Amino acid sequence: MAYEEPKTVPQQITMKGGDGPLSYAKNSSLQKGVVDATKGMIIHAIANNLDMVKFCSQSSSQTFRIADFGCSIGPNTIFSMQNIIQALEQKHRENNHGNSSTILEFQLFFNDHSTNDFNTLFKSIPPSWPYFVAGVPGSFYRRLFPKSSIHIGHSSNALQWLSKVPQEVVDCKSPAYNDGSIYCRGIEKEVTKAYIAQFEKDMESFLNGRGEELVNGGLMVILMGGVPNGIPLSHTAIGKFYDLFGSCLLDLTNQ
Repeated sequence: MAYEEPKTVPQQITMKGGDGPLSYAKNSSLQKGVVDATKGMIIHAIANNLDMVKFCSQSSSQTFRIADFGCSIGPNTIFSMQNIIQALEQKHRENNHGNSSTILEFQLFFNDHSTNDFNTLFKSIPPSWPYFVAGVPGSFYRRLFPKSSIHIGHSSNALQWLSKVPQEVVDCKSPAYNDGSIYCRGIEKEVTKAYIAQFEKDMESFLNGRGEELVNGGLMVILMGGVPNGIPLSHTAIGKFYDLFGSCLLDLTNQ
């Protein structure tokens, strides 16, 4: 499907910047657990699905371009990029039986909204890193790179953020009005349908954009949470937290 630029400007919601006690950098251990738990899966995906022989045969010096979509402020994006690079270097050695004249270089692109705290992110990058890095501001629901320019795309714990709140759920005259709740609980049918429709639109925009940007034979890694079919989000631990947190917010607004 041909890529079409979204007609609406996505809301810019970013994690709390800095490196203080309330920052995302100091409160993202759960997300780090996802990165650690999926490292083996990413190594397996690169080993079995990425055609490095074709890429490396094009030149004696091969630059691999890796983009992290929804990178936030670190340090988890640093760990994710390191895991991918280690997997690429491992496959390169295996392909060449530990001996190759091809020099691998890596260019890393860190993407998030323009309001993201890129300063804190870049400060967390080890000074001795032998890689070329750049920040790419902008919504990942739009095209961000030239056609066929990215070898590996990566997105972890980011695509659950929709580009906008569905209009129906904030319209008190709509059957999908999400009265008294701050999230999609998964129980009210019309509310759930409105969120699903928005998610489908956003995912289509995301995948169409990446389809243009990835090279032929490239790889896209998407990590995001989910719930089993038939289990409403409100019946999960995170859903119960949202209910409690939402009730506190409602109490504050009613004071």
